[in-house]
Amino acid sequence: MNEWYKEDLAFIHDVGFRDFALKSAPGILEILEQSKLRCGLVVDLGCGSGLWAQELIKANYQVLGVDISESMIAIARERVPEAEFRIDSLFKIDLPPCHAVTSISECLSYLFDADSDRQTLVKLFHRIYDALIPGGVFVFDVAEMGQVTPNAKVRNYTISKDWAVLVEKEDNPQQGTLTRRITSFRQVGEHYRRSQEVHYLQLYRATSIASELRRVGFRVQTIRCYGRYQLPKGHVAFIARKLA
Repeated sequence: MNEWYKEDLAFIHDVGFRDFALKSAPGILEILEQSKLRCGLVVDLGCGSGLWAQELIKANYQVLGVDISESMIAIARERVPEAEFRIDSLFKIDLPPCHAVTSISECLSYLFDADSDRQTLVKLFHRIYDALIPGGVFVFDVAEMGQVTPNAKVRNYTISKDWAVLVEKEDNPQQGTLTRRITSFRQVGEHYRRSQEVHYLQLYRATSIASELRRVGFRVQTIRCYGRYQLPKGHVAFIARKLA
């Protein structure tokens, strides 16, 4: 079992923080439609609990979902048995020929993998470009500066019937990183089980990511919303198209 999104946090994220995936889905489906990609294989990097994969299956796409969290993949497999899911690094997975690649909710920013850095991200862009069919599209978002005040700690918490989660966020402008310290409580029987995780994210500049994508060969559009869903502060998304 790896150390990120373990059983309790995976459960809490799935039931309590699903808005990003579900509210993004209509807009991303619209992007696929506009790209004339109405069927075929979509590779979802950082698929989490399969919420976006489920929407893709409903829209008659094939799905390969990849996530480093065993607990997230377990939920996804139960939710969307029609899709294929693999436990693997987003940066190491062998990408099959596909019509589209997606990675939503800043998954490419997470520093879960020891190999995940800017150089590895650029290599991934190249591999995605090679895997996409002519006319294929790569849709993703990353974290950027501005989620919290530089060098300040921000704390917030969410409480539900049988779980609670406390998140402390702090960014480091010098290193260009964001740290999230997460303490979760989940009711198991009569008692609550406590767990902790620390997540590190690399923060990127939109102009820099767009430039790297163009060097690879993509035609790039930078966006701040998926359809009608406005991205939260400190997030930027990209539509990167491989020319037909």
